[in-house]
Amino acid sequence: MKVLVVDDEKDVQTLFEQRFRKEIKSGEIDFVFAFSGEEALVYLNQHDQEAVLILSDINMPGMSGLELLGEIKQKYFKPPPVVMMITAYGDAENFNTAKELGADDFLTKPVDFTALKEKLKTIH
Repeated sequence: MKVLVVDDEKDVQTLFEQRFRKEIKSGEIDFVFAFSGEEALVYLNQHDQEAVLILSDINMPGMSGLELLGEIKQKYFKPPPVVMMITAYGDAENFNTAKELGADDFLTKPVDFTALKEKLKTIH
């Protein structure tokens, strides 16, 4: 499964690679990282929607995760990627906006990787 992780914090890449070491090594999951909403759209345009799951931070400079979500849900719908929003703020406003824009799930930072792995099993 190809997973696109979008977060302006570069250390997120190391964290995901450590927590999913076994799944990456076995070829079960292949992570791609974008460090801005704009970079994520470039990747999606160049790779013909190969990402099955997109994990995006909400609060990023430039294009926010919510703006990215709106773009993804409008332009990339065959097949539709599953989009999970990640935020350090578990506030109702971001949650409601993300749901209205079509987010499939909502995670808070720090990410509970055990729970995330369980959620990923349902996406296959």
